[in-house]
Amino acid sequence: MEKPILIIDFGSQFTQLIARRVRQAGVFSQVLSHHANISEIRGTDPCGIILSGGPASLEEETAPGCDPAVFGLGVPVLGICYGMQLMAHTFGGLVARSEKREYGLRRAALDTGSALFSGLEAVCDCWNSHGFQVAALPPGFSKTASTDSCPIAGMENPKERLFGVQFHPEVTHSQQGMAILTRFVRDICGCAGNWRMENYAASAVEEIKAAAGNGTVLLGLSGGVDSAVAAALIHQAVGDRLRCVFVDHGFMRKGEPEMVREVFTRHFPVSLTAVDASARFYGKLKGVRDPEEKRRIIGHEFVSVFREEALKLGKLDHFAQGTIYPDVIESGAAPGSAVIKSHHNVGGLPRELGFTSLIEPLRTLFKDEVRDLGRVLGLPEEMVSRQPFPGPGLAIRTLGELTPEKVAVTRESDAILREEFVRSGFAKSASQFFTVNTDIRSVGVMGDGRSYDTAVAIRAVTTDDFMTADWARVPYELLAHISRRITNEVLGVNRVLLDVTTKPPASIEWE
Repeated sequence: MEKPILIIDFGSQFTQLIARRVRQAGVFSQVLSHHANISEIRGTDPCGIILSGGPASLEEETAPGCDPAVFGLGVPVLGICYGMQLMAHTFGGLVARSEKREYGLRRAALDTGSALFSGLEAVCDCWNSHGFQVAALPPGFSKTASTDSCPIAGMENPKERLFGVQFHPEVTHSQQGMAILTRFVRDICGCAGNWRMENYAASAVEEIKAAAGNGTVLLGLSGGVDSAVAAALIHQAVGDRLRCVFVDHGFMRKGEPEMVREVFTRHFPVSLTAVDASARFYGKLKGVRDPEEKRRIIGHEFVSVFREEALKLGKLDHFAQGTIYPDVIESGAAPGSAVIKSHHNVGGLPRELGFTSLIEPLRTLFKDEVRDLGRVLGLPEEMVSRQPFPGPGLAIRTLGELTPEKVAVTRESDAILREEFVRSGFAKSASQFFTVNTDIRSVGVMGDGRSYDTAVAIRAVTTDDFMTADWARVPYELLAHISRRITNEVLGVNRVLLDVTTKPPASIEWE
């Protein structure tokens, strides 16, 4: 395998997305913390280095840096956002607070005569997220890009093969972003671009074999894409030593518990234990309104049920999860990242489970990569194309205290939304869609009488990496039809809302 592109992480929530884009360009990528010493960095034998963005500013005393020797390894270096600012600062430039902060899309003018932007369109929209920027170029560097509020949005020193961009080319909504990264890793760094998902599958199977040894593996199945792919991958590595447990916590989508049982007996020759623990979960969550407390309780109870089921199965050696990288980032488990929301399957191996090790073969993959891996493993398309569904399920799509009646409103309205999106063909245009029980009541008129019932919100987004997302432009007639169905068919709903917020600033889920 050819040399990798090394990404040095300064705590950006997009760091692994950079790694994903590099892999998408057919080049193997590896991530190291900015704390890595030069020996570790040199040991990866990179063909190029990318400095990630990050939440810090260089005016802080504790601002993260890296060994300046990184710039003397003789390989091209690309700094993104904070990485560009650090590069400018290191070489004698000036970084200052922006007069106008840039968040979201901005129109950028590119110097197509520069090495990095050669062959690209001269003007494009780019995704920004910064409050500081390069105010004066370092000696030897020239300006290569600008926006109306950021005069130096790109810079380079082609002689030293040093490049910087203030925007985020790794984010889906940056036009030409993929072309910029591809030009860097393929043309400037000279990588051949022969890395494929098949390579990852083969190496992951070998890693699972090494981690599991001759032991047995217990995997938690949710019925979603992640756990399905994890099951297929682990089964390929350990065969009949895999035990699968499905816990129905009472917050699944309509018909999903039945579907999970059918799928994992028809597609996988594994030992499957299915347990209905919904009453137990509702009991533990009685009176709880705080979303983080909900997640904590569900996660704790999930572990407890697993421990009990594991004891029934006899002594097992390893615990496996379908954790993927967006979960890790949003939980703050990635080095230097901020906690956005906790995920019940993130945070290391719970000691009380009593297993000797934790196996998470998808931990560095994004959702679209997981789907690609599922196809490589031969899973049916209807399985790998399923929408992502959070571990706590409808519990975090039902705001406020959880009761079976309130969750039923979420479940039934969601079923209508999904049915109509599929029937109309719009499901192919949206990456994820669901309804939210807002726990807000409002006055309405139903049957010539006053009603005081619940408002349900529709959330539909477009994305391919789930790190950023735009709200889906659902046709008005389709929205009107769905609204009529929900208010007519779901008892206790008299108002339907549409969420038109991007990620960021909002997350895709409401809690």
